[in-house]
Amino acid sequence: MEFVKPGNHVLYVWISKVQSGLEKAVNEIRHLKDVVVSVENSDRLEDSTYTNSTFDVILSHCSSESTTNEKLKLFLNLVKPQRPVVFMFLKSEPATLETFEFQLKAAGYVNVKKNASHVFVAEKPNYEVGSSVKLSFAVKKPTAAVWKLEDDDEDEEVINEDDLLDESDKQKPDEASLRVCGTTGKRKACKDCSCGLAEELNGQQKNTADAPKSSCGSCYLGDAFRCASCPYLGMPAFKPGEKIQISSDQLMST
Repeated sequence: MEFVKPGNHVLYVWISKVQSGLEKAVNEIRHLKDVVVSVENSDRLEDSTYTNSTFDVILSHCSSESTTNEKLKLFLNLVKPQRPVVFMFLKSEPATLETFEFQLKAAGYVNVKKNASHVFVAEKPNYEVGSSVKLSFAVKKPTAAVWKLEDDDEDEEVINEDDLLDESDKQKPDEASLRVCGTTGKRKACKDCSCGLAEELNGQQKNTADAPKSSCGSCYLGDAFRCASCPYLGMPAFKPGEKIQISSDQLMST
């Protein structure tokens, strides 16, 4: 047998249609040095307990009934990677040979060759059945290096977060100070004032603008110097230029 080498573990598969010469063929293989031969019937091979990649060579008699896809896959599991499976067809079935090469390739065999008029030799690929590999369909674009600070880098000086604030920063500010401009120190409302300072300042300006003016210039001296229609009638004397708040009732009564 040209396909069997010394030290090989060989699986010899026979079919019911081929029984004559079976014992002779098996004995010829066993006479080779350190060769171990396991003989199995094709119909009972599915019931065997062989593990994957057990055999160095598989020699199988074939017929149209025995070359099913399930049987071809079983042979592929049992033989070692890159090792041959030899299919020996009956000479009375040449029609099977016409499509068998395509059937072998579809089942996963490689290096399929027709060795004789009724013999095909095929190999198991250089990987186990069911193995997988990650495919990369796109070239990854290089990413820019990003500066990172490692937690265990003892050479880097890190600011203590507790030192970022002192006690004055933690004190709650006075409400009145929040309503004073931080640059000029004057009470000045910002453009989008929402604290009420703008309304307060506008009210003061209105009161100042609406304050009645004295026509005689002596109202501040007291009632003795005021006329009957004086808006300050009944009010105590005040200093010249001093701002006096007059209630709306007083203005209406005058």
